[in-house]
Amino acid sequence: MTDTTSNQHLTKDPDWWRGAVIYQIYPRSFQDSNGDGVGDLLGIANRLPYVASLGVDVVWISPFFRSPMKDFGYDVSDYCDVDPMFGNLSDFDVLIQSAHAHGLKVLIDLVISHSSVEHPWFQESRSSRDNPKANWYVWADAKPDGTPPNNWLSIFGGSAWRWDPTRCQYYLHNFLSEQGDLNFHEPQVQDELLNIARFWLDRGVDGFRLDTVNFYTHDAQLRDNPALPIEERNPITAPAVNPYTWQNHLYDKTRPENLVFLARLRSLMNDYRAAAVGEIGEDQRGLEVLGDYTRGDDHLHMSYAFELLSDHAPTAAYIKTVMDDLEAKATGGWACWAFSNHDVMRHITRWDIPEEAVRLYLTLMMCLRGSACLYQGEELGLPEAELRYEDIQDPYGKRFWPAFKGRDGARTPMVWDPNAHNGGFSTSSHPWLPVSHEHLKLTVADQENDPLAMLHHYRRAISFRHSHQALKKGTMTRVSCEGSVLKFHRSLGTEELFCGFNIGDAPVTVAAPEGRWLQIGAELGSAGPAPDGKLHFGRWQPVLAVRA
Repeated sequence: MTDTTSNQHLTKDPDWWRGAVIYQIYPRSFQDSNGDGVGDLLGIANRLPYVASLGVDVVWISPFFRSPMKDFGYDVSDYCDVDPMFGNLSDFDVLIQSAHAHGLKVLIDLVISHSSVEHPWFQESRSSRDNPKANWYVWADAKPDGTPPNNWLSIFGGSAWRWDPTRCQYYLHNFLSEQGDLNFHEPQVQDELLNIARFWLDRGVDGFRLDTVNFYTHDAQLRDNPALPIEERNPITAPAVNPYTWQNHLYDKTRPENLVFLARLRSLMNDYRAAAVGEIGEDQRGLEVLGDYTRGDDHLHMSYAFELLSDHAPTAAYIKTVMDDLEAKATGGWACWAFSNHDVMRHITRWDIPEEAVRLYLTLMMCLRGSACLYQGEELGLPEAELRYEDIQDPYGKRFWPAFKGRDGARTPMVWDPNAHNGGFSTSSHPWLPVSHEHLKLTVADQENDPLAMLHHYRRAISFRHSHQALKKGTMTRVSCEGSVLKFHRSLGTEELFCGFNIGDAPVTVAAPEGRWLQIGAELGSAGPAPDGKLHFGRWQPVLAVRA
């Protein structure tokens, strides 16, 4: 284990990740330090004082590895180097040191279910069937009629198999054809991937966000996936216009062998007191898999939960159902909640909600049991950016346009200053994506000077979470809903909190909980128990109280 007293490493409580607030940074769009129109690592380092001012615990940095950028860094060609677009390893060291100096932990996006086909491993693997790395990727013979080995589909559309004329075999790609799937049935692959994780842990990272973590292992027999009845389709992993959602993905992902590798990775991370949050892409059994992957101390620490990345604004009844299902299906597991990220439309647009609702949902997230993940710019209340087809870069959007416009509307540059070129993101005349004119009305600089701005509500809500250990690590009980009002209790030791939320645009009055309660959270617009023994909620208002 590397010396945790050095400037490169933080001394950490083993449970530091429980209840942590994570801030996701999409490096291409956060801050450009050299004027080439693309954000970079030094740009992130320069903006860390702002990130720290939010009160978050952790930054998660999306991929910055060497890559041909067919999927903007999620197609890695060198796992142990920084793409020149983002800087170099020395810049990464500066970022780590700066983050730790500001008390921020760092998670990096580890993309190991697949690599770029330009990775030297793949080039060797495809060169011949007797190459030492021939078995490092998933290769299979064609059927007698020349068609792919089975019916597996790619999330990016079409067959998940691509013919390679050099080996005269198909290779598996669950995503773009430029992203060949690594073969986790090969022990050498697992060993090398663990070496890569160790490389970054030694460099000072505090853990990983594991991309598509349930895709690591495939069915060794390559059995066909069965069809999924229309009434059971749940388009979370892919949009409804993609036939990928028409299959029951029993054999191309979420295989039991995954847990064997994750146990090895967890053992390695324990030496560094590092933590991992997994991204589980599973439409039918998401919470069950979350429980399997995060229960106990042998696999993932926490898992990204998709239930609140829903298409429609979550109602009180829906959230109660999610929490009940989490308790029933993932007992002992640990979720990481998010409303927005780099892969989905920003939630203020996706849910079509007013500013008061945005504030309430954030307050709610800070009170839920689990960890929380915020996406850059949501603290400014940024809506989804409108882009022309000519401006989009996302291959996913280009393929399914206009039914699905891709992910670039959530990836446009961060806006810092309304009076600076490109909102302060870059001095380039052509940033990689255009800066939204609507976003220029919501910059950091403007909101810093407005005490009523969304930015300050985010700071207050995060601070509120940190001031109550029951919210970070306590139990969550007595979850109920009464019309538009969601209620639950959070407890740890002698502290018990009552949390109520009117998830609606009309005032509501409900009975107060029994006992003596003191109002808290006034800075978040919280009402308190009234003398008549009732809780009087305004529209989109919380009631937060501590047992006296």
